[in-house]
Amino acid sequence: MASSKILVERNGAVTTIVINRPQARNALDNEAAHALADALRTFEADADARVGVLTGAGGAFCAGADLKELGTGTDYFPWAGSDEGPLRMPLGKPVVAAVEGHACAGGLGVALFCDIRIVDETAVFGVFSRRWGVPMSDGTTVRLPRIVGQGRALDMLLTGRAVNADEAIAIGLATRKVARGTTRAEAEKLAAQIAGFPPIAMTSDRQSAYESFDRPAAAAIRREMELSLEARRQESQKGAARFAQGEGRHGQFRK
Repeated sequence: MASSKILVERNGAVTTIVINRPQARNALDNEAAHALADALRTFEADADARVGVLTGAGGAFCAGADLKELGTGTDYFPWAGSDEGPLRMPLGKPVVAAVEGHACAGGLGVALFCDIRIVDETAVFGVFSRRWGVPMSDGTTVRLPRIVGQGRALDMLLTGRAVNADEAIAIGLATRKVARGTTRAEAEKLAAQIAGFPPIAMTSDRQSAYESFDRPAAAAIRREMELSLEARRQESQKGAARFAQGEGRHGQFRK
């Protein structure tokens, strides 16, 4: 579904997806939510795209579902629980969120869908939909406790309070804070760095980290071993040979 509400830009191995509804703080109406799902699926299927960046236009990340559309009687579909939802399952590739302004309600869910969240001083997270009786259907109740812990997650879910950038960093909700207005540039720089690593080991380690939540420790470790086999066959020997030839000594890395 082509839509001007979701923009996609490609630069080498990095694909940047921009939620483009700044007049509504990038709240997603149904058209935009479907377009976001399409953009993410296209990124996933693109063999040349290794890492994604997800951001919003005009100084906001995403204010969640468009309550004006919902208020007219138009229902919204679950972004995580629906087979067509953009946030149903983690992608097979890393995604970095560049968060400025509001990442609230369903927008918090969009940020949590990403692997890494980069913020500036304007970033604000919160379950603001608590005030309007709109439940989370974007994976937030599942992903937030896994990232910040059950107690902090329940505090956010039950109170709907705002969490600013510094608190987000302190509780692990955000990964790193950068200068105001530079989140996209910094996210794209980081994405390019990640894209430069040998991809099999990187993606298998990422997959193991996600799958470990659903397995007992012993089974999770067995799965880690299984996922590592392909990288050990294809990448480890080459990487070890590069190290033996002098790369990476004294903390100096090419990438």
